Amino acid sequence: MAKNEETLTMLKELTDARGIPGNEKEAREVMRKYIAPYADEVFTDNLGSLIAKKVGQENGPKIMVAGHLDEVGFMVTRIDDKGFIYFQTAGGWWSQVMLAQRVTLLTRKGDITGIIGSKPPHILPAEARKKPVEMKDMFIDIGATSREEAEEFGVRPGDSIVPYFEFTQMKNEKLLLAKAWDNRIGCAMAIEVLKRLKDEKHPNIVYGVGTVQEEVGLRGAKTSTNKIEPDIGFAVDVGIAGDTPGISDKDADSKLGEGPQIVLYDASMISHKGLRDFVLDTADEKKIPYQYATMAGGGTDSGSIHLTANGVPALSITIATRYIHTHAAILHQDDFENAVKLVVEVIKGLDADKVKEITFG
Repeated sequence: MAKNEETLTMLKELTDARGIPGNEKEAREVMRKYIAPYADEVFTDNLGSLIAKKVGQENGPKIMVAGHLDEVGFMVTRIDDKGFIYFQTAGGWWSQVMLAQRVTLLTRKGDITGIIGSKPPHILPAEARKKPVEMKDMFIDIGATSREEAEEFGVRPGDSIVPYFEFTQMKNEKLLLAKAWDNRIGCAMAIEVLKRLKDEKHPNIVYGVGTVQEEVGLRGAKTSTNKIEPDIGFAVDVGIAGDTPGISDKDADSKLGEGPQIVLYDASMISHKGLRDFVLDTADEKKIPYQYATMAGGGTDSGSIHLTANGVPALSITIATRYIHTHAAILHQDDFENAVKLVVEVIKGLDADKVKEITFG
């Protein structure tokens, strides 16, 4: 299989896997399959974050590269008398992207297809038709006729509900459309970084991590960082693309295909200046394209990583992505390639002296 076909197969398997916060097992097993051949040791923390350890130099600095396993989805909260399913969001959703979308309920008896429904506009007063439907007025139709039948199907409160979408390579083959890019692309970056370091000399110990429960409060990053106790941390994630109609440069100016985003600031963290400068110098020296990004809202696993123990210099490196937190998003394969290349080159330069200089300046 050609290298690009191998990469696309990995990306498809990662995004096809279903894993909402608190139930990331399926995504974790796919990541484990792909990262284990390049790691000296693979283990989990007690919440289920996957940690793959690759030793370059014994007693070298510990470098953490973390994507998160979970995707935004929903959870069954109750079943009504007529067999309709009510749900809680798991992660951030905008109500306008939810209606009439297909979902899969993961039950103890197998997968069930559902559709998110609401009262049809034809019977609403004119004024109500203009307003977005609130999530509390939505339900999921699984074709059951009663609560008893839904229960016979295997549905019970607490079951995961995931968006349904097929991985698609677009007409411009560099553009990839899939569910769960947020953040299986980060998991893919952690895998690929360990793969590229397999035959490289590097002066440290690298941890490729798939964290759990990022979308509900950066939780798995807390536990996995406590377990690893890294000297330097990178969150690899998606960022906002600003290259679609109606977005001004003031709101978001990143474009697909123009390089990974170096996050200067978000609601969870101000990036570590010493680490940021080293990453930028490395990118300039190796002629790797990059873009800057800031986000007034939202955050990444760096927000938890940098506050662990007595502090960890951390930085988020993200990939501009359109339509995140919906059923399907689009990103550019060149950005993935350049992000991996950048992280690998940075790791090769992070010896004990450089880490000390970054940390204590």
